[in-house]
Amino acid sequence: MPRSRASWGRKGKYNNTRTCVDGLWFDSKLEAARWQELLLLQKAGEIIDLRRQVPYRLDVNGMLICRIVPDFQYVDKRTGTQVVEDTKGIVTADCAIKLKLLKAIHGIDVQLVRKK
Repeated sequence: MPRSRASWGRKGKYNNTRTCVDGLWFDSKLEAARWQELLLLQKAGEIIDLRRQVPYRLDVNGMLICRIVPDFQYVDKRTGTQVVEDTKGIVTADCAIKLKLLKAIHGIDVQLVRKK
């Protein structure tokens, strides 16, 4: 939830606009639109166990280096595989490093959803 009404619909650091859909707040219009697409896929039975904002610890040698919180996680019913997605307008250097750490530590490849 935004800190104040003044922040509703304001542009963010990377020109994103916070958006509310069905009472849920998203950091961008892209993320909100993807959520709606995923809800339709879940209703159609193509995916299951749809979740938002699942955090992952990125520990190296027992020390917490950082955390990453991808936007969505679900299971593709056709393949039975877990899919982790993150919507990105811009992939920053920090984001790229966190994605590589997630792959190295947990073996998770994040699918990036980009603007079309």
